[in-house]
Amino acid sequence: MNLHEYQGKELLKRYGVAVQEGAVASTLQEAEAAYQQIVSKSNNPVVIVKAQIHAGGRGKGGGVKLAKNAEDLKTHAGNILGMMLKTPQTPGGMEGEGKLVKKIFIAEDSYVPTFDSCKEYYVSILTDRDTKRNVIIYSTEGGMDIEKVAHDTPELVHKEYVDPTLGLIGFQTRKIAFNLGLSGKAFKEMTSFIVKLYAAFVGTDATLFEINPCLKTGNDDIIAVDCKVSIDDNALFRHPDIEEMRDEDE
Repeated sequence: MNLHEYQGKELLKRYGVAVQEGAVASTLQEAEAAYQQIVSKSNNPVVIVKAQIHAGGRGKGGGVKLAKNAEDLKTHAGNILGMMLKTPQTPGGMEGEGKLVKKIFIAEDSYVPTFDSCKEYYVSILTDRDTKRNVIIYSTEGGMDIEKVAHDTPELVHKEYVDPTLGLIGFQTRKIAFNLGLSGKAFKEMTSFIVKLYAAFVGTDATLFEINPCLKTGNDDIIAVDCKVSIDDNALFRHPDIEEMRDEDE
C-alpha cells in the first residue's frame, strides 16, 4: 500500500525522524489557513506547495511550486488543486492523462539559513529479495532521479545490507555518513537519522522508504524533505491505523 508524502512524514515523525513540516489541504481556504499557521511558526513567508498523488517527478509536471508570499500561495494552490498532473510516473507518462490532484501539502522552507548553504542527499531503504536482507541505498546526488544517477554514475550510489538477525549496527551508520562526506555535527545527525529511519522501516512493516532529498541544512541538521513510503499489504492487519490511510482514489 502506497502512502502520500504527508502520510509518510506522519509515520516518520512517530519514530523521531526530523521532517520538513507542513499541513495538508484539499481546498483553497484550507491552504490559506495552513499557510498562516506555518508562517506564524517559522517566521518565514516562503513555503512550498506540493501536489499529493502517488507518483514521483511531481515537480516536472508543475506539481511543486515555491510560494514567496500569501499571494503566491493562493495562485499556486489554486492552480495545482484540481489539475490533471502528468509526471514520468503517472499512467502514460508525460503524454498520458495524468492524475487528478485532490490534496496539496503546504510545506515550510527547510533550506535555511540559505539555499546555497544546504546539501541534498538520497537515502532509501527497501527489501532485497535476492539477498533476503534490507538494503540502505544512498548517494550524494540527492534531489535527482536515482535511476539516472545509477545509470550515468554508478560509483556514486552506495548500498549497505542489513542482516535481519543482527539489525542495523553502529559501524554501518558511521560508514554511510562517512561515504556521504559528512563530518562534525552533520556526521552525528546523519547516523542518528539513519537509525531512526531504519526503525521506522521495520516498525511499520514497510517495503520502501525513499527520502529524496534528504537535506543537510546550513545548520548541519538532517531533514527528510520528501518521502515515498510503501507498506507490505500482508502486514496491514498489524497496523490498522496505517490501513486507514489508504487513499481509495489512488
